[in-house]
Amino acid sequence: MKTPQGLQALIDDGVIDEVIRPLKSGKEASVYVVRAGDEIRCAKVYKDMRQRSFQARAQYQEGRKIRGSRDSRAMSKSTRYGRKEQETAWKNTEVDALYRLAAAGVQVPKPYGYFNGVLVMELVTDEQGRSAPRLGEVELSPGQARDYHAFLIRQIVRMLCVGLIHGDLSEYNVLVAPQGPVIIDLPQAVDAAGNNSALAMLERDVANINACLGRFAPELLATEHAREMWALFENGKLQPESVLSGLFVRDEKPADVGAVMEAINDARTEAIIRQQGREAAAAE
Repeated sequence: MKTPQGLQALIDDGVIDEVIRPLKSGKEASVYVVRAGDEIRCAKVYKDMRQRSFQARAQYQEGRKIRGSRDSRAMSKSTRYGRKEQETAWKNTEVDALYRLAAAGVQVPKPYGYFNGVLVMELVTDEQGRSAPRLGEVELSPGQARDYHAFLIRQIVRMLCVGLIHGDLSEYNVLVAPQGPVIIDLPQAVDAAGNNSALAMLERDVANINACLGRFAPELLATEHAREMWALFENGKLQPESVLSGLFVRDEKPADVGAVMEAINDARTEAIIRQQGREAAAAE
C-alpha cells in the first residue's frame, strides 16, 4: 500500500520497515499495522490539529503540568504558538501515560517510542494473531464477565495509584486479548490529584465498564467501586492490591449550611485580625 503521510520519515529513519495496512481511523488519529524487522507493531499517527477542536479537551487538561509561564499564557490565549504547544502536550500525554502505566503493571499496549509525532506500540492480537476485538464486540458468559470486571477494576485501581484516570474508558477502548482485557487510547488521561472533575470521570469510567459487562452479569450494575477507591485514594491508603468490596455507603444527611457559614466567617475574622496585626507591627 502507499505509505501514509507521517510514516515515510519512520521508514527513512529505520524505525519501521513497512506499512502493512490501516487498522482504524478516528477523530484524533489513524492507526496502521506496520512491520519493524521481524515484529508486527502498530503506529498511531495523530491528525493535524486544524482538523480537530480543542474545546472538548479543556476539562481533561486541567491540572496537567505545563513547562513554563510563557507556554501557559500562550495556551490560555489560544495563540498559534499556544495551540501548537497544546497539540504537543496532548500527544505527549498518551506517550507518558503508556510508559507510566506499563511500568505500574497496567495491561496496556507496550510502547516502543514516539517518533516525529507518531506513537509506535505493540499490536494487540487474538489467539489467531488477528487484531484483537473490542470488549463491546464479544459475547461473554456470566463468569467471563465477572472475571473481566474484576480485572478491569483492578487496572483502574492501578492507574489511580499512579495518579491517572483514563477519562474515556468504555467498551470501545478495551481490547480482548488471550491474556485478558487491554486498555487503549489514553490521550485524554486525567491527573487525578489536579483535576476538579477527576472523581466524576472516574465514576463515568467505572459506570461504563459496569454497563458493558452488566449485560452478561446483571449484579455488576449494582457495584460502587469508584467512590470506594476514591475514598482510599483521597486518604492516601489506596494500594495496587487494595481489597474492594464494591459497596459504598453514601452520606445522605443534609449539609449543615449554618455550620459551614460559621466556619467561613470565623476564618475570615481570623484573617482580618492577622492582617491588622501585621499592619500594626509595620507601623511601629
